[in-house]
Amino acid sequence: MAHIHERFLVNPFPELHGHGLRLCAWDPESDRDVEAWLCGVTDPVLQRWNTPLKTVTDIDTARDALRARAEKAADGSAASFRVTDAESGATLGHIGVNEIDTVTRCARVGYWVLPEARGHRVATRALVLASRWALTELGLHRLELGHAIGHDTSCRIANRCGFLLEGTLRGAMFEAGRRDAFRDEHLHARLATDPEPQPLAPG
Repeated sequence: MAHIHERFLVNPFPELHGHGLRLCAWDPESDRDVEAWLCGVTDPVLQRWNTPLKTVTDIDTARDALRARAEKAADGSAASFRVTDAESGATLGHIGVNEIDTVTRCARVGYWVLPEARGHRVATRALVLASRWALTELGLHRLELGHAIGHDTSCRIANRCGFLLEGTLRGAMFEAGRRDAFRDEHLHARLATDPEPQPLAPG
């Protein structure tokens, strides 16, 4: 079996298909992709629950963010997927397998859904699809998922996708819109040896 890092570099962005979705690479040089990224990361709902290390405010900073993600894909440390509708090709959101550690075979997952795509289990379906790839084809052993305490939607998505709640990390996340104050985080995780979630319908 090829080493995880070697396998990732050979094909850093396989397209993933299933559950009515197609997951593909973001293209930093595509204006449409950059605009979708900007819309997603500046959405007030996302910003309520996440405070990024680097703020994205316009097209230029959004493009820079996607270029940085492409660099992480190239060195095998992360995979960023544009979540699209399998039939129409419309962008629905994002899911990332981040902080890939090829020694401990662990990574962190994160996702968001565009406002107009919410209410259709997009995040749930994308998480099941990306997790299956990471825990089988990529060869990871453990995937972690963290969310701010009180983000009940993310908690339900994690549980639905087989990510068991392991506990509370105290002061592990920035407060909304701040980098000088912290809040508690729920930690969920799924192992390669855990059972697969039940099949999902698109609706």
